[in-house]
Amino acid sequence: QVQLVESGGGLVQAGGSLRLSCAASGRTFSAYFMGWFRQAPGKEREFVAAINWSGRNTFYADSVKGRFTISRNNTKNTVYLQMNSLKSDDTAVYYCAAELTDSGTWYSPLMYHYWGQGTQVTVSK
Repeated sequence: QVQLVESGGGLVQAGGSLRLSCAASGRTFSAYFMGWFRQAPGKEREFVAAINWSGRNTFYADSVKGRFTISRNNTKNTVYLQMNSLKSDDTAVYYCAAELTDSGTWYSPLMYHYWGQGTQVTVSK
């Protein structure tokens, strides 16, 4: 098992940037497939980005492709989400997720067993 703690959320103006961090503890971080999801009130939790154990392969939702970058530092046991050119539609609680087994459904919350508490991102106009 692994414990995940997100940080870095906050209030930012449209067009601005934020970097989210997810710090992991409890198990070998490098073994986990990692993902970022977000959820706005009244909406389903939706996929944002994912990264495999080595960081070699990354995946993005079409809505954030070209604006967001997921990365990981296995020495620091941390995964990051760099968010640029933020839009009001990006406003949501952002969750970090981890899973030992890559089932191929990296875009689905159901693939992941471990979740952080979430961090709020609010983009103002």
